[in-house]
Amino acid sequence: MANIILLGAPGSGKGSQAAAIIKEFRIPQISTGDMLREARKMGTEMGMLAAHYMDSGELVPDEVVIGIVKERLAMDDCKNGFILDGFPRTIPQAQTLDGVLRELGIELNHVIEIDVPDELIIPRITGRRSCPSCKRPYHVAFLKPRSENVCDDCSETLVQRSDDTEEAVNVRLEAYKMKTAPLAEYYKKSGKLRVVDGVGDMKEISARIFAILA
Repeated sequence: MANIILLGAPGSGKGSQAAAIIKEFRIPQISTGDMLREARKMGTEMGMLAAHYMDSGELVPDEVVIGIVKERLAMDDCKNGFILDGFPRTIPQAQTLDGVLRELGIELNHVIEIDVPDELIIPRITGRRSCPSCKRPYHVAFLKPRSENVCDDCSETLVQRSDDTEEAVNVRLEAYKMKTAPLAEYYKKSGKLRVVDGVGDMKEISARIFAILA
């Protein structure tokens, strides 16, 4: 059984590693956005409450989000483990989550932080491109199209997301450090934190994580 919280700055490879963990251990990935949409679709009490805020264009309050997290963790597919991705984001959320886990009789096994230096994250993100038509992803260094800046499938000119510019990336990294990075220290004190070197081949990074979870 592996009950995991996954931490990592934007561009750290967290999404790719979550997918690798899911495939290897056959446990669900629980992301805040997915949970909100699913709870709303299912018409749960918390889901309907979240829908009220979402339809009004407001942020869903922490107490509603944690209620939805609680509903989700109690589902049968989480009995053999889960990955929490995107929650908690702050220490108060982590403290509330601790209480929910105790109430459900669930032990958090690992908090895995994928560590990548800023000087590597910035080119990872700023080099991303995508096709505006078919949405196929590319990268100027790691995943180049056959013809420069042209989609292999649609022959459309590739585009860069507005939040993938260097200026926007720096803002996102600073926001992460201020709000989410302190979680690493919080979980370090509880002995749950496992820091993984996020530099290198994706399979090598996955192997580092699997060694911790084995």
